[in-house]
Amino acid sequence: MTKIADLRTKTADQLQEQLLDLKKEQFNLRFQKATGQFEKTHRVSEIRKDIARIKTLLTAQKAGGKVA
Repeated sequence: MTKIADLRTKTADQLQEQLLDLKKEQFNLRFQKATGQFEKTHRVSEIRKDIARIKTLLTAQKAGGKVA
């Protein structure tokens, strides 16, 4: 799980890249679940929360504000 303080130090490009990586991992986990090879069940919720954190920071950066 990524901490919000670590994400704040990254640029928008770095956040976009990490978001893309997380979405790929999320897809792979969904694929594993469908094929019955699913082992890391806790990772699904971690990825979903990390994606939400990154999207929140990207939206705040676009608006020019800061998220507390």
